[in-house]
Amino acid sequence: MKFPPARLRTWPLLGMLSAMALAATCLCFGASTAAADNDPPPPPLHNVHYTVWAEQPFNVSIYYRDTDPPNWADYSHNPYQFSPKVDADVGPNQQWNLDVGLANPDEWAMVVASTGGESTKAPNIHCALAVDGVVVATHQGPKGALCSLRNW
Repeated sequence: MKFPPARLRTWPLLGMLSAMALAATCLCFGASTAAADNDPPPPPLHNVHYTVWAEQPFNVSIYYRDTDPPNWADYSHNPYQFSPKVDADVGPNQQWNLDVGLANPDEWAMVVASTGGESTKAPNIHCALAVDGVVVATHQGPKGALCSLRNW
């Protein structure tokens, strides 16, 4: 009995393996897509722009909200989990700016800047908060400022 050359004998095997791999891929991706189709779409994110500056050069501590907490209870249990802090040098010609995306800026958008309790200097700190390109809150104070839509 004469067998076909080795290269011809592998074609049916390769075809069968390719078909099996394609079927497995379709099953995996089809299942995850079907599960994802049942989840509600995430709410649209609003562009929130924070700005902080001072009338005199100064290093300030800034807390801001960059994530919507899942609910008030989670936020109140650990507000710092949802409020990152940075230290920044600001002044009349040096602003700190940050853009974040929030689903509910009326509840969660917030930026606060302060000199810290140890400083006796008062550089007159300013903040501004804009949502989708519209300035919705401004504030200034000798040692700190809070910009928010919600009364904290």
